Amino acid sequence: MGAIADIQKAKTIPFQQNMEDKKAGAAAGKRISFETQHLNLWYGDKQALKDINLRIYEKEVTAIIGPSGCGKSTFLKTLNRMVELSGNVSIKGDVTFSGQYIFEKLLPVEVLRTNVGMVFQKPNPFPKSIYENIAYGPRIHGIRNKTLLHEIVEKSLRSAYLWEEVKDRLHDKASGLSGGQQQRLCIARCLAIEPEVILMDEPTSALDPKSTLKVEEMIRELRNEYTIIIVTHNMQQAARISDKTAFFLDGQVIEYDHTKTVFQQPADKRTEDYVNGRFG
Repeated sequence: MGAIADIQKAKTIPFQQNMEDKKAGAAAGKRISFETQHLNLWYGDKQALKDINLRIYEKEVTAIIGPSGCGKSTFLKTLNRMVELSGNVSIKGDVTFSGQYIFEKLLPVEVLRTNVGMVFQKPNPFPKSIYENIAYGPRIHGIRNKTLLHEIVEKSLRSAYLWEEVKDRLHDKASGLSGGQQQRLCIARCLAIEPEVILMDEPTSALDPKSTLKVEEMIRELRNEYTIIIVTHNMQQAARISDKTAFFLDGQVIEYDHTKTVFQQPADKRTEDYVNGRFG
């Protein structure tokens, strides 16, 4: 816990829930992590998100499904404001993270991204050693103690199901790892700064089946400590690992419910058609 406490000290703004969120979280048995209210987003003149209203609860896996170009990745990147890096983006509506409006000046974007990490479709390890990839974030947050850094590196790699595979070559280049190992390394790098939320944008789409199963097993374990929001085109994957599923179509949320309900008793015919492979 010492490593975790030191990292948390680096997070300069505590996230406070408002009373409405507390009541809603209590009613559901869990605290609200993200809430979007009438979220609309445009790339120039093209509207990518249309009136998105979602509540995502802590320590659950939420799957975002839908055909290509329906707004899934845009929604994901809006949650930690990476969408703004695209340029020519305009946003209307509200997004709160633990009750804090994410577009307010009181919440600097670097603080938001410390608390809301992201794992991309293609593994992107730094051109450094395995060890330095994991230690990079904690060092940025001011941790210099070598014993503490090693504790963080080992814990993060164990959580990413990678420690046993790399413990004897921590100072080798990360580029020498297989694709599946590189992706788990990137997840470990994200875990090293103890975010509250992990965003995953099709994290297994470039992996072989064996590597995919390892990542899925890890996700099921991580849900005990983290809120996970994952974009996936794999319907079987969404059914296997998620607690709730949101079906996006043409920038709108068509249906959002417990995963079992979405896949077995969808309320909307379009959802039924999509999960049964009739389009998309």
